[in-house]
Amino acid sequence: MSHVASLWRHPIKGYGREAIDKVIFAAGQSMPWDRVWAVAHEASKAEPGEWAKCGNFGRAAKAPALMAVTAALDETSETITLSHPDLPDLTFKPDDTPNALIDWTASLVSKDRALPSHIMRLDGRGYTDSPFASVSLCNMASHKAVETHLGTGLSIHRWRGNLWIDGLAPWEEMSWAGKIIRIGGCVFKARELATRCMSTASNPDTGVRDADTLGALDHFGHQEFSMLAEVIETGPVAVGDTVEVL
Repeated sequence: MSHVASLWRHPIKGYGREAIDKVIFAAGQSMPWDRVWAVAHEASKAEPGEWAKCGNFGRAAKAPALMAVTAALDETSETITLSHPDLPDLTFKPDDTPNALIDWTASLVSKDRALPSHIMRLDGRGYTDSPFASVSLCNMASHKAVETHLGTGLSIHRWRGNLWIDGLAPWEEMSWAGKIIRIGGCVFKARELATRCMSTASNPDTGVRDADTLGALDHFGHQEFSMLAEVIETGPVAVGDTVEVL
């Protein structure tokens, strides 16, 4: 039977990932503390308090080195510690000392790109890559199919997913759109597949582009990886919980 293999959140969109063991999802919202903050660049047209497309923010598609950032969030104090193999750790509060992140990340972004400008916050739904509050459901078997095609091991963090599922057939999630899925004590409605970009070509350990992930997806006849789902019934989900398509 398929089950939850791991859970991941990304407190700052495009700037790090963090493993968690359990979470309570709320109907109509994204994963708690996932993409609550985002780093707008100089050319961003994002407005405060409103969702905006990913092109308005810093991300590994334009700055590959960002893929190697990891994060640790203290929820109580809203303090985040970011780590990168080429930089000293940074511990800061995005709302109180935003310039700390702007300065820290300066060497990771090419000077011929729009540079990081300011940090934005969007509670509840977060700056997901979709115009609705989404949770990304990823299939371990599909990831392994990409690995097999490329002939090399790949980190799952290239896909920046929230909920990883083991025990499915490869690409089984491609047929889920419109279906209801119960995971642990929570119920989701699968909405749409996530179309992928150059972010996935970057190695999450080094921040260097080293794999033709988009070419691999094209081999399978599409450019999608993972299903974006909407939470329709509030409830808890933990690593090891059963996944059931209703």
